[in-house]
Parts: sequence; structure tokens; C-alpha cells
Amino acid sequence: MSNPAKAQNLRQHSTDAEQALWKCLRNRQLAGYKFRRQVPVGKYIVDFVCFERKIAIEVDGGHHQEQIQSDTARTTWLESQGFQVLRFWNHEVLTQIEAVQTVVLTAFQKASPTSKAPSPQPSPVKGEGECGYKGCQ
Repeated sequence: MSNPAKAQNLRQHSTDAEQALWKCLRNRQLAGYKFRRQVPVGKYIVDFVCFERKIAIEVDGGHHQEQIQSDTARTTWLESQGFQVLRFWNHEVLTQIEAVQTVVLTAFQKASPTSKAPSPQPSPVKGEGECGYKGCQ
């Protein structure tokens, strides 16, 4: 099965968690950004992607515990293409959808647009700004 045909099949047979997250992402409902679902990106099919901010979202079920190596390779490749990859477990999406949305919104704040437009915010003054630690807000 070709990637476009496989992607279409995946869209038609989404998991409950994927359907729940899609309800939050579709029609630019989250911060006005366009998401697409089950989209071929290179040799992979990404569950959800925002090309404008190069954010890929993967919703993982229990079977992903057995495919850690392939998921790691997939994430590494996507990151090499400039994507930020966010992974959530099915149960997180189904039971903590607000927290999942918060993580995605935070990723938007950190991601830069794919266009080459200059940043609208000034550079930090020496000694101010980001501390370099990923946990900083």
C-alpha cells in the first residue's frame, strides 16, 4: 500500500484517542494553527502535523512499547527535518486532554514559523531571556 493510500486508510480508522485530539485540532481551533492528520512526511505517516510551525504530534498506544527503536528512529528523522515531535499516550489524550492542549500550545510558543520572517520579539539583553534549560517557560 502506498503512503497516500495508507494515510487515507489510517484517517478512516482512527483510534478513539486520535479522534478526541482531532476534535481539538481541526478547523484551526487550537491557537488558529492548521493541522493535518495522518499525513505522509518522508517515508513516515505522522498522526498530526502543523507545517507552519513544523510540529508533529504522535498519539501512541500500548503497542509502541514494543517498537521503541523504530519510534526513536522516526523521531530522530523528523527532528533532522526541522520538526518538533510531541508524543502522547492514548490514555493521556483520553483522560487529560486539557494538559495535552497546554503542551501543544507551549510548543507553539517555542517553535518558530517556517517562513524566514524576522522574530517580532527583540533579542534578550545580556543576562536576561532564556536560561537554556528546557524546563524554563
